Amino acid sequence: MIAQDHTGRLQLLMSERHKTAFVIAGGGSFGAVHAGMLRALVAHGVTPDMIIGSSVGAMNGAYFAFAPDADGVGKLEAIWRGLSRRDVFPVGVSTLTNLAFRGEFGIETSGLRRLIDTHLPGRTLEQARLPIHVVATDFLSGEAVVLADGPVADAVIASCAIPGAFAPVLHRTRYLTDGAVASNTPIKIAADLGATRAIVLPTGFACALKEPPRGAIAHALHAVTLLIARQLISDMQIIGQRLEISIVPSLCPLGGAAHDFSHAAELIERAAQSTLIWLETGGLERRDVPDQLRAHGHR
Repeated sequence: MIAQDHTGRLQLLMSERHKTAFVIAGGGSFGAVHAGMLRALVAHGVTPDMIIGSSVGAMNGAYFAFAPDADGVGKLEAIWRGLSRRDVFPVGVSTLTNLAFRGEFGIETSGLRRLIDTHLPGRTLEQARLPIHVVATDFLSGEAVVLADGPVADAVIASCAIPGAFAPVLHRTRYLTDGAVASNTPIKIAADLGATRAIVLPTGFACALKEPPRGAIAHALHAVTLLIARQLISDMQIIGQRLEISIVPSLCPLGGAAHDFSHAAELIERAAQSTLIWLETGGLERRDVPDQLRAHGHR
């Protein structure tokens, strides 16, 4: 049910029959949009009972799970505004040596681990204020793996381990890789965990490119963002009978590369404004797939 209070803000009134999940998708540096979306949702009193995140959505979801309020979202925005590509993809001499002479994966996960250890107020998933479920992929079997306990850094790094860029992460007894491979927008997992309503926060894809992005990492991330959009549409059709699904519209047109963090501030503000408009025009009551996620371009 949606109601409007005396301040003119929409609030989501949760009844006992509803259990709401924020499902936060992957998308590299486009994950900055999540901070803007969360700002608008929190300002309107929309709060989840659980959070499910994959890839960069796992990172943002974990942070929000520890600080699920306006102050926490403000700090998340500040983190995004201060990020550079080197913070996440620290390509140096050792990286090139590993790739050229040893045939090993090129990028170390030290940047991601430092980022998580520096900014997250807790060290284990169980310490979060809201239940957080991090989705990764078993690199050997292809199964989706849901992590809900243990070290936050290990879970998030596994979920963000883009194939071809980062090596699979040995977590307990399994080699795990990016959640995108098995379930980048894990709506089915939300239903399996008992959610009756899913509010999906996608990143969208670079629909305004004039030519392919340059570099192996850029190619991999662009392919992942296209995969997310296709998968989300498919999941909506299959899982939509099991729970209520509302998809926050992603940004369109969207250009740039999914490994370029220099436009984070702009993405945050655009996402906050577009989400505000979506909320004020009854977005939470819609059950359709936004046109921004369907295949299209702006040539």
